[in-house]
Amino acid sequence: MPSKSLLRWQTEARTHLDHIVSVHAAVAGAQPGQRAAAAQVNHAYAMLLSSHFQRFCRDLHTEVILYVCAEVPVPWVQPMLRARLADGRKLDTGNPNPGNIGSDFKRFGLEIWPSMVALDARTAGRKLKLEQLNRWRNAIAHQDFAQAADLDLGGGRVDLRLSDVDGWRAACEQLATAMDAALCVRIAGLAGAPPW
Repeated sequence: MPSKSLLRWQTEARTHLDHIVSVHAAVAGAQPGQRAAAAQVNHAYAMLLSSHFQRFCRDLHTEVILYVCAEVPVPWVQPMLRARLADGRKLDTGNPNPGNIGSDFKRFGLEIWPSMVALDARTAGRKLKLEQLNRWRNAIAHQDFAQAADLDLGGGRVDLRLSDVDGWRAACEQLATAMDAALCVRIAGLAGAPPW
C-alpha cells in the first residue's frame, strides 16, 4: 500500500500537471505567437512539476516523521523529536534536487539514493533527469539562461519542449514510487512493521 504522500502525488499533483498539458495543447501551433505561447507553457509546466515534486518529497518526509514519533513510547518526547527531525529541512526552502533530498532523508539513517538504486537500477538515470529539471527550474525562476551548457537538452539544444518536461515528469513519477518503497523498507526495519 502506498503512503498518503504518494497517493496525493498520484492524484492531486497528476491532475494539476494534466491541466497544464491541456493548456499546452490549446496554445500550441505553427504560428510564431503560438510557438512563443507554447514555450512559456513549457516553462510553467517545468516549474509546476518541480513544485509538486518538492511537495511530495516534503510530505513524505513529514509522514515518516509523524510515524516515527508516534512509535516513541514517551508522549512528551514526541513533539521535541518531531521538531528536531524537521528543523532545518532543506525541502522547506530549497529545490527538490538530489542533494537536498538525500540530506533530509539521511535523518532517518537512510542513504536514499543507493537504497532506491538497489530497488531499481534505473533510478540513476532518473536522478540525472531530476538534476536537469532542477537546473531548468532555476534558470526559469531566475530568468538566467546564460549557462547554456547546464541547460543542454542534447546536441546543444536549449529550447525546452513539451517532450522534455514529459520525460522529467515520468522520471519524477518513478522516483516518487521508489522513494516511497525505500522509506517503507527502512521504517519497517526500524519499527518492525511497514508504516503504510
